[in-house]
Amino acid sequence: MIRFFLSLSLALLIAAPVVSTQARAAENVQELTSPGGIKAWLVEERSIPFTALELRFKGGASLDAPGKRGAINLMTALIEEGAGDLDARGFAEARETLAASYSFRAYDDALTISVQFLSENRDAAMALLRSALMEPRFDQDAVDRVREQVLSGLRSDQTDPDTIASLRFSQLAWGDHPYGSASDGTIASVTALSRDDMFDARARTLALDRLYVGAVGDISAQELGLLLDDLLGALPETGAAPVPEASVLLTGGQTVIPFDTPQSVAIFGQPGIAFDDPDFMPAYVLNQIFGEGGEARLSQEVREKRGLTYGIGSYLYPKQKGALVLGQVASANGVMAETVEVVRAEWAKIASGDITREELEAAQTYLTGAYGLRFDGNAKIAGILVGMQMQGQPLDYITRRNGLINAVTLEDINRVARDLYDPDLLEFVIVGQPAGLLPTD
Repeated sequence: MIRFFLSLSLALLIAAPVVSTQARAAENVQELTSPGGIKAWLVEERSIPFTALELRFKGGASLDAPGKRGAINLMTALIEEGAGDLDARGFAEARETLAASYSFRAYDDALTISVQFLSENRDAAMALLRSALMEPRFDQDAVDRVREQVLSGLRSDQTDPDTIASLRFSQLAWGDHPYGSASDGTIASVTALSRDDMFDARARTLALDRLYVGAVGDISAQELGLLLDDLLGALPETGAAPVPEASVLLTGGQTVIPFDTPQSVAIFGQPGIAFDDPDFMPAYVLNQIFGEGGEARLSQEVREKRGLTYGIGSYLYPKQKGALVLGQVASANGVMAETVEVVRAEWAKIASGDITREELEAAQTYLTGAYGLRFDGNAKIAGILVGMQMQGQPLDYITRRNGLINAVTLEDINRVARDLYDPDLLEFVIVGQPAGLLPTD
């Protein structure tokens, strides 16, 4: 019963809007460096005895060793499966007793650790986490059990049209670069992974030279600095070398993969724009007009006017080593060909630079008004702080961001539309039985 109430209290605190507005978050962001040299961004909020800590290690699953695709993903899933003198069950029980929450995820560009804990349990919660990071057991029975879970997911992916389309598009876009393969590996690569590979994967990713930290809650800068040194100070200084820049290999065209389903799915896209490009903000506003939400052009033309789909969208996809503009849609087999035709027409239209002032102002109003809604809890704000650091944003970006959006002019956005969108490079991968589109696989 005590554990139940502790867990319930933590769940309520995680959901609570401790820092409820962007202005308040911005006013309280401070940068610190621990005595041991670890840098972090902090929003100190003492009103509730709870803290969210976000740790990200740049590089992520893209740092898999050659021939070991999926090792970092598997290793990340095993971090909580026993540490020090605790086996998997003992670790889970200790975490539950502390009402602490640890979440470990591996993505192409980052390995993330999201932590929430009550102030009264801070020391014990950090000691347990430290044991997981510094003394993971990677017991063979745990490796085998979690590996089978990953393999089950991979087998399921082979019959999922969305995953099939996404993987083929990645292969076409990135080729032999790690971005061109699934971060969770293949059935063959994951099956071949050993316990020793888990220790190697840990050494490749968990290192101080690629660490970013965000914290929000009941903790001071001095307390956070000491906590970080104690938690992470024993990590190695360096890990695996970064992967090279990725060339986008898309040349335009269409791939149709036969799949027995009444509805076809499509991924479409072209080369994109990097976060640090001076034109990224106009491109971001431009995508709001073109493909984000029900009022966007793609939704209006494909869904509202023609009824070809229940939903369609596009988004900017800037990764650390390359960038795409992507979109996705699902349509009945009988109308997928028309859907592709309409999307191609809209891509050519936006590339002509025909944005109106009304469209620009509507997008700016929405994007600036909705921004504050992101700051609705400690964990979300901690994640935002880390994301800002990884993107190279300044400490005051939260206060400047809406001004940057409003500074985008009609001339800017139409120039970027002409520069960014290229109908000749627009690539489609379609999975299903679309009438009128011949299979290419």
